[in-house]
Amino acid sequence: MMRIGRSAALVAAGAIALTACGGSGGDENSGAAASGKPRIKLVINGGLGDKSFFDSAYEGLKKAEKDLGYELKVVELGSDRTKWEPGFEDAASADDYDILAAGTFEVTDYIGELAPQFPDKKFWLFDAPVDYTGKNGTCSNKCENVYSVTFKQNEGGYLAGFLAEKLVAEKSLKGAESLKKVGVMPGVKIPVIEDFVVGFKAGFKEAGGRNSDVLVQYVGGDKPFGDPAKGKEISTAMYGQGAALVWPVAGLSGLGTFESAVSAERYTFGVDSDQYQTLTDQAQKDTVVTSILKNVGNALYKAAQDDRKDSLKYGAVDTVGLADDAVGYVDDDHFKELVPQKTRTELQEAADKVKSGSVTVPSAF
Repeated sequence: MMRIGRSAALVAAGAIALTACGGSGGDENSGAAASGKPRIKLVINGGLGDKSFFDSAYEGLKKAEKDLGYELKVVELGSDRTKWEPGFEDAASADDYDILAAGTFEVTDYIGELAPQFPDKKFWLFDAPVDYTGKNGTCSNKCENVYSVTFKQNEGGYLAGFLAEKLVAEKSLKGAESLKKVGVMPGVKIPVIEDFVVGFKAGFKEAGGRNSDVLVQYVGGDKPFGDPAKGKEISTAMYGQGAALVWPVAGLSGLGTFESAVSAERYTFGVDSDQYQTLTDQAQKDTVVTSILKNVGNALYKAAQDDRKDSLKYGAVDTVGLADDAVGYVDDDHFKELVPQKTRTELQEAADKVKSGSVTVPSAF
């Protein structure tokens, strides 16, 4: 069990605290309480700057701060996993928040153990649920103060696979017309990540492709979502095996894919956020055909709206997908330049079938 009431400070836990006004400390904490505004603390088991998952969560909460009158603090715990548990303990123990938000499957046990010990606080968990049954030893009060939201990332994966097959089958990718293979680079083989892969393969097959033409290699290791060098190495190998494009589903590790795509003069899909917009290197941006969105920020903004209206359902899991605008793809001018109208129409039709329920996408769950 986790130990609450530790004397270690956040800095000792290796965390960096960021506040809306750019500072941190005791005066800021008392000021937030005095303002009367609800205070959200986003605790990240990693760091901002991934240009996808965590950045999306941050942007959604920043929007809630601007539009809905919240105050936001961010705590970045870094990639050293030994600092996550004490970091979460210290973050939860401090009286400088009303809502603690965190995400990924890697923090469910932390939230499941901490939330019952702070029943006067609220917890938002995104991309994975706590065990509300309490059967795994956490959630002793069934986590009645925890809101969990998960995503149908398999639906986004389905559209990625469908589009990838159409692009290679119709020889639409300039410079890669002779190539039939595509690659997917997940961070690690767990259900929430494997869901992307299962959906991708289903969409690729639905569009007429063979699963043998889908290359899959996991980043793995100690930093599956924080190792751009290994991401570049794996992506380079996939391009070397004849992949016309590679889709990284691996957080910061995926930044290595964009570097590799430039060198190989091939293509990529972004993930979670619009990575054509978030990448700063123009050559890397140009490799991004589209981004498959997991709109974490949208989901958190909606949670903030509902919480302000006292209608957010705590003690339960909310699951959102294409029909909720929680997953999707970027259809911008760059996308239109690279993807023929016929393919864009077919992709939209595929998305509409998933939204309507006439197509059920297989899942890793």
